[in-house]
Amino acid sequence: MRRELATVETVLSSIPKGHRSELVKAFKKIIRDFREGRWEPASLNGGKFCEVVYSILKGHTTGKYSARPEKPGNMVDACRQLEQVDKRRFCRSIRIHIPRMLICVYEIRNNRGVGHVGGDVDPNHMDATAVVYMVKWVMAELIRIFHKVDVETATATVEGITDRTLPVVWKVGDKLRVLDTNLTMKEKTLAILYYQGGAMKESVLVDWVEHTNASVYRRNVLRPAHKEKLIEYDRLRKEVQISPKGIKHVDESIDLGDFL
Repeated sequence: MRRELATVETVLSSIPKGHRSELVKAFKKIIRDFREGRWEPASLNGGKFCEVVYSILKGHTTGKYSARPEKPGNMVDACRQLEQVDKRRFCRSIRIHIPRMLICVYEIRNNRGVGHVGGDVDPNHMDATAVVYMVKWVMAELIRIFHKVDVETATATVEGITDRTLPVVWKVGDKLRVLDTNLTMKEKTLAILYYQGGAMKESVLVDWVEHTNASVYRRNVLRPAHKEKLIEYDRLRKEVQISPKGIKHVDESIDLGDFL
């Protein structure tokens, strides 16, 4: 049975709406900037993400949320104070793991040439990559804790709310088209599935990748990609969905080239 991903409203419903919306907004901004090759904004927005998450943790542990997310006077000291909350009431991730991850992301933002002049290095892909994977981990942990689900479900939900922006994919009317004509049919398929999110009908994919023969497409693209675990191809439903391995493949292997 195909798992339906929960929405942000359901998985984080116990967090005040103002904090929840700012959290998702900051998260999506980081992901979007990273995918479009803007390393400095991707890292810089990690700072705002940390401030929102800290406000959520503080509100959760004190039982009193601020009217809106607030920046602590000293992020490092504020996160270390969370380590002192009652360990009988709050799990180690709330007290230790997430706060220490926030300190790391904030350090990259402040002292690696991102937030201020004079950092150790210029904004770069390596630092932005570190920020992206840390904030995705934090988001998955928040969903796991506040929605009380397992790690796999939390991770899948994060991928489901990720803003899937790909310069090579063009939305025209009610269709998607892949602008890079040099990509293979498999790469075009993965790009569209990545952008769209969720399951898609096989017939729609055939149309959107502009393949001329559904049987050949099924044989040469869908079945091999399913075997590689890049996608999940449901032959009975005639539905296709990208897998976490497929998402990673798009992130790391599809060349955006001149479309950035």
